[in-house]
Amino acid sequence: MSTSTASTETAKSGNSGYVKRNWSLGILAIALVIIGLDVTVLNVAIPTLQAELQATASGLQWIINAYILVFAGVLLTMGSLGDRFGRRRAFQSGLVVFGLASVGAAFADTTSQLIIARAAQGIGGALIMPSTLSVIVDIFPREERAKAIAIWSGVAAIGIPGGMIAGGYLLENFFWGSVFLLNVPVVAAALIGSIFLIPESKDANAKKIDVVGALISMVSLSALIYAIIEAPEKGWLSGVTLGGVAITVVFGVLFVWYEKRQDHPMVDLNLFKNLRLSASAGSIGIAFMAMLGMMFLLTQYLQFVQGYSPLATGYRLVPMAMGFMVGAPISALFVSKTNSKVVMTVGMLLVAISVGSMSLLDVETTYWLTGSLIFLMGIGMANTMAPATDAVMAAVPEAQAGVGSALNDTVRQIGGALGVGIFGSIMSSIYASNMKDAVSGLPANVAEAASNQIGAALQVAGQLDGAASEAIVLASKNAFIEGASTVYIIAGIVAFVGMVFVLRFMPAHDLIPGTSKEAEHVPAITRKLVAEAVHIDQ
Repeated sequence: MSTSTASTETAKSGNSGYVKRNWSLGILAIALVIIGLDVTVLNVAIPTLQAELQATASGLQWIINAYILVFAGVLLTMGSLGDRFGRRRAFQSGLVVFGLASVGAAFADTTSQLIIARAAQGIGGALIMPSTLSVIVDIFPREERAKAIAIWSGVAAIGIPGGMIAGGYLLENFFWGSVFLLNVPVVAAALIGSIFLIPESKDANAKKIDVVGALISMVSLSALIYAIIEAPEKGWLSGVTLGGVAITVVFGVLFVWYEKRQDHPMVDLNLFKNLRLSASAGSIGIAFMAMLGMMFLLTQYLQFVQGYSPLATGYRLVPMAMGFMVGAPISALFVSKTNSKVVMTVGMLLVAISVGSMSLLDVETTYWLTGSLIFLMGIGMANTMAPATDAVMAAVPEAQAGVGSALNDTVRQIGGALGVGIFGSIMSSIYASNMKDAVSGLPANVAEAASNQIGAALQVAGQLDGAASEAIVLASKNAFIEGASTVYIIAGIVAFVGMVFVLRFMPAHDLIPGTSKEAEHVPAITRKLVAEAVHIDQ
């Protein structure tokens, strides 16, 4: 089947069972790696960027956050555009925008230029990410979709340690812009592959673009992410934070009011009445809140407390990706034997155990324990994210797959931002409190810096001599451990609450493949026969 033929057939009746679907899945998954990679790669590049661009602390913060803010703010809109104008077209457009923005970032001369390039990357990423999942929904028949989404989830997880490993290697051997040029060959390969392997698809009955709804959603989501980003530094009760929350609420209410009065809204809010969608999306948000809050502290623990280099830290995060890659395919098998509710519950429990157990880490903890908990976290996340994502997409009409994918991704981004923001604030408060005595004899500005962050404290210690230096090092590491232990316990409790949430609200019975009916009290063998019958009929 040629790409042009596939495009025509898809527009008419869908393309479930496309013969090149497995090759297409590889292209989609590889492209998704750059989304995760581009977030983590900057974790190791910050010191270099500060030196090369003379970036201020605020500038460094916005180099990272400009991407997240724009990405999360326009996800829903980009998913809707993909449904209307074509998902392959949105995917390819996103790759082009992301690639050009990466080149711009690599050769930026100022902090402002780099921030603008990062924002452009966010637009490209928001076109790419929902398109990957909506194309999977289009080209895979229902009975194969859970496995395909599991593989998509597993491969995407490579970006978590991959960014730090690649970033550390490139910074040690090439100029700082190479961490952005890394995206270019991946983008080129995905773009060429998409031309030959990914068929076009769209909502054949899509109406005019809901411009007003899109603008309202962008304002509401951007204000929320901005408030979360600024809260740790400005304070959760500051005018900036409260103002952002107020804008979020006002425009969120306005969005609901407006969308309910449209014949063809950007987002059909009635979808949220489906408990399968709401419970699955909620579990994704909670899981990512726990995981990214944990990862935010773990990278600092490995580098500042245990003294690993950025590259060595990246290697030590590989068990996370391994856990995803092992757990995601297995989750599809477990779902076929039981149901999504059981697998997601077990997944959330593993997340809660792994995160909570990290409260046991201290200065002298051997890596085998840390690595084992990281691996367990990956297993738990895979068994939560893959079936939850499949459940979200199953609950959304296939014609609106782009919007469904964007909803899934938006919840994930908000959950992750909340995890870093809230847990980061708790960590900062406990750390500063425990550093008071250690910095009492230092000049005010030096004491303030050492009390804000462990990296700054170690820099201060490097400028002191003998016992004074050792005292600051020991105090900062102990203060970090104290704060991190508390945060890990809280994050573990949050994940456990997520497990209870799934138990309480997730329907116990999955959809019969190829239908909209729940497989209630239907034996597994019967469900398999139904799936095969549907597949033959297609």
